[in-house]
Amino acid sequence: LNSAKEKWDSSGASEAMSRVTASIPQGTQDYLSSTSQQLLNRQKLRSVTILFGIGEERPFYIEKAPSLLMARLKHNFQFFFLNYIVLTGLLFCLTMLTSPMALIGIGCLAALWMYVVRQTQSGSMVVYGVVVSQKNATLGLSIFSAMFLIWLLSNVFWWTLFSSGFLVSIHAVLRDASMHQDGEDQMDMVGEFSGEQTSFLGQSQNHNV
Repeated sequence: LNSAKEKWDSSGASEAMSRVTASIPQGTQDYLSSTSQQLLNRQKLRSVTILFGIGEERPFYIEKAPSLLMARLKHNFQFFFLNYIVLTGLLFCLTMLTSPMALIGIGCLAALWMYVVRQTQSGSMVVYGVVVSQKNATLGLSIFSAMFLIWLLSNVFWWTLFSSGFLVSIHAVLRDASMHQDGEDQMDMVGEFSGEQTSFLGQSQNHNV
């Protein structure tokens, strides 16, 4: 690990990352940091019991009233968004594991990185008679790796996007999670008695069609 860190530092990649970070305004850095902490808060990851409504009377049903359906979609996307992100990540990994071409390509790319790291241990390497410094070799290989992975994983990406989008949409449309609130997305629904408007917090509403 120490050897890998030393090679990373000597390649100039660490310095380049520091320059990029320093060029970003402090206000923007603070905003991005706070936003990422809020979005990726583990407390936002709902349990399997809540995700599928295990033990609830009617966890899934079709809501035909457009206003209530829109309220359900908004609530579910806010309440389960981290679960949806995890689902997309799992589908991406599983899809990649079932793609021999992707696995072979990533393996070849990893071997290429190991070769370049070994060849540049002395500070440079020779490519077709041209001396390339370790910093330039690392930078060039990083650009090549990014382009190669975009090309290699394009099919995996689109398949994951469509499949996860389909599953997430089905869950968001059918899951009645109005009884679950975290204080940030209270849902206002219209009561069925006397036309009164009632704020339902901590309880579910059975909508008779």
